Amino acid sequence: MNLRPEQRDKVELNLTPLIDVVFLLLIFFMVSTTFEHESEINITLPEASKEYLEQKADSVTIIVNDKGKVFINDIPLVNSELMTVREALRDAIRDLNDPAIIINADADASYQSVIRIMDAARQLSLINITFAVQVMTEEGE
Repeated sequence: MNLRPEQRDKVELNLTPLIDVVFLLLIFFMVSTTFEHESEINITLPEASKEYLEQKADSVTIIVNDKGKVFINDIPLVNSELMTVREALRDAIRDLNDPAIIINADADASYQSVIRIMDAARQLSLINITFAVQVMTEEGE
């Protein structure tokens, strides 16, 4: 008669499959998650009201006429290509501290010419961009 209890094998928990499952879940959630993309160009659109908005001393005025000709601080540029606009804008903001960029675009100016100016400002890390608008008057005034 054998009175000694039977010896059981030690229970081993294999973690490899568990790690594989957790890793696959991690990959699944990383791939299926949608990330919020913020715009690189931050602009402030002014309201077309009768109130006068005070213009900052540190500002650069960019004018785009209906032909696409660009003027920075009333100085005409040779052409309206991105590199030319960027370099002229860099020269205009050289001594200014956090300048505001005011874009005066003609109603008939091409969308591309305005986007080119905004792209040049973005490349120079300028984020304070605003558009000048004409104040709408009521009939009878």
